Amino acid sequence: MNKKTILSKDFLLVAVGQIISLFGNQILRYALPLYLLNKTGSSVLFGSIMASSFIPMILLFPIGGIIADRFNKRNIMVILDFSTAILIFMFYLLSGKMDIVLLMAITLIILYGIQGAYQPAVKSSIPTLLDKEYIMKGNSIVDVINSLGNMIGPVIGGILYSIVGLTPILYVSIACFFLSALMEMFINIPFEREKVKGNILSVGFNDLKESFTFMFKKKPVLLKVSLVFSCVNLLLTTLILVGLPVLITQHLGFEANKANRLYGYAQGVMAFGSILGGLLAGVFSKKLKLKTSPLLLIGCSLSVLIGGIALQLLKDPIKIYIALVLGGVLLLIFSTLFSIQIMTYQQILTPKNLTGKVISCVMCICMCTNPLGQFIYGVVFDKIGNRMYLPFYVAGFIMIGISIFTSHIFYEIDGHMEEKANSNL
Repeated sequence: MNKKTILSKDFLLVAVGQIISLFGNQILRYALPLYLLNKTGSSVLFGSIMASSFIPMILLFPIGGIIADRFNKRNIMVILDFSTAILIFMFYLLSGKMDIVLLMAITLIILYGIQGAYQPAVKSSIPTLLDKEYIMKGNSIVDVINSLGNMIGPVIGGILYSIVGLTPILYVSIACFFLSALMEMFINIPFEREKVKGNILSVGFNDLKESFTFMFKKKPVLLKVSLVFSCVNLLLTTLILVGLPVLITQHLGFEANKANRLYGYAQGVMAFGSILGGLLAGVFSKKLKLKTSPLLLIGCSLSVLIGGIALQLLKDPIKIYIALVLGGVLLLIFSTLFSIQIMTYQQILTPKNLTGKVISCVMCICMCTNPLGQFIYGVVFDKIGNRMYLPFYVAGFIMIGISIFTSHIFYEIDGHMEEKANSNL
């Protein structure tokens, strides 16, 4: 039997399709909210729209997991990429013909909702396409690809946006989604259709019940670690998502076009942190131990504190900008290492027939705090005045406390991994 490695044709097609699709997605995620912020100048509106767009993605994660386990994952990817291309084309046709805030909100909500259904199909396909010893490397590759999209997308998006505006970005993204869908049509993902008992609502309810029962009763440690990562999103990730564009474009005193470009560069440079984190996870996949996870979380917290110190003590806008970006890079290195490590162990500990559903539930729990954090930080940065450093200090020190308090969870996962290894002997 041929070994399913990261050089297998089907995994490579998934990887290349992800590169193209994520690039189109990331330039949109950069350009659309920034366009809204430039038009309105309101951090509250910016944070609220970002928060509301995350909600359907979170709600669709469990549904996406059910679909991923019951339908061919390749077909899911193809249909959703074609749907995204159509969505952006409709935005292009309607822009200038209806209120931009409403149109932007609807477009971002649907765009993020599609991702909520798309990502479980990609994540749950990895254990199917690869042998067990290659799963962490496969996860690291997919994560690096995601980070490359995060890096290249905002840089190119920032250049295009500052020079020629939003329309060329729409053209490029439509082409990316269409090309990705065409490539994904040639992927062969092993699939056995489960027999459906009852109507679609009862099937969906039973699937959700089964996945949450597994997490709550059979492997509650997966729920615990998901809650820890949701704290990272609530306190740290959303602080960067909202704080960085607001600070760079409105509070550091840069001219508008320069600020937009600097924000694009910041997004790209910070995404390098995700790439580095993904590469490190792949290189050290056999050496990463769960007992180091609390240290990774503390590293995330200290990275955010760098931004707070710079905002309080430095006067030169460029120096503050560099410190904020450096903190963001370090945050993404540590958080990417943590997330890949946790996702890999979750995939190994979950039965294959539940992988898509459980992954989607984990992703749902991990990201459910994103809209709350984005809304809160949108209000905070609008009301806090010149004390922009305070959110960085508060978030950093709270997360350090959580990291220390929850360290025992990761030793519990180690115990489950030993049981799994012994049962396979």
